[in-house]
Amino acid sequence: MHTVAMPTAARLLAASTISLDPSASSLPGSSVIQSLVNGLGWWGLVASLVGLVVGAATWALGAHTNNYQHASTGRRAVLVSGAAALVIGAAPQVLSFLFNAGQSVH
Repeated sequence: MHTVAMPTAARLLAASTISLDPSASSLPGSSVIQSLVNGLGWWGLVASLVGLVVGAATWALGAHTNNYQHASTGRRAVLVSGAAALVIGAAPQVLSFLFNAGQSVH
């Protein structure tokens, strides 16, 4: 009778439990990375604000001049800029929720 050997990775998984505990203090430079992420979030919000203002102006001018194409483009820019700001603001909570949901899988 011939037995098939378990692959190495499968034997390791069967022998031990893998865990993940994210910690900002585990790596050097974590505060620099956090500052970088905060700065990128700020720039993203500034870009959303600029897009919202330009989109609102385009929407208003397009509506005032009865130019459907410009009004539609401006309205889309306002909605996309608002959605971008929403995603930027909600990103940490959404990722935390998804990570916690993933941790509860057994």
